[in-house]
Amino acid sequence: MTSTPARSPLAALSGLLCFVLVVGGVSGLLHEWLGWIRFMGFVRFLVPEGYEVYGYVVMTALGGAVGVAGVAGDALARRGRPS
Repeated sequence: MTSTPARSPLAALSGLLCFVLVVGGVSGLLHEWLGWIRFMGFVRFLVPEGYEVYGYVVMTALGGAVGVAGVAGDALARRGRPS
């Protein structure tokens, strides 16, 4: 049985931030388009009035970028560690 090595705290934090940004952005887009889904309501305070759709698209893209950077950073950190 193999076990996965522990993730660094920075990788765990970037994973959490990625999740919040992507889910919040998609939830905001669904709320703007359909009008009835409000899963993470606090994200509406992060976008300027009148630019909600653009803001939620940027949040989703930024969340994806943070997730990719977190995975890449964790892979680089593991490369330097001995097994």
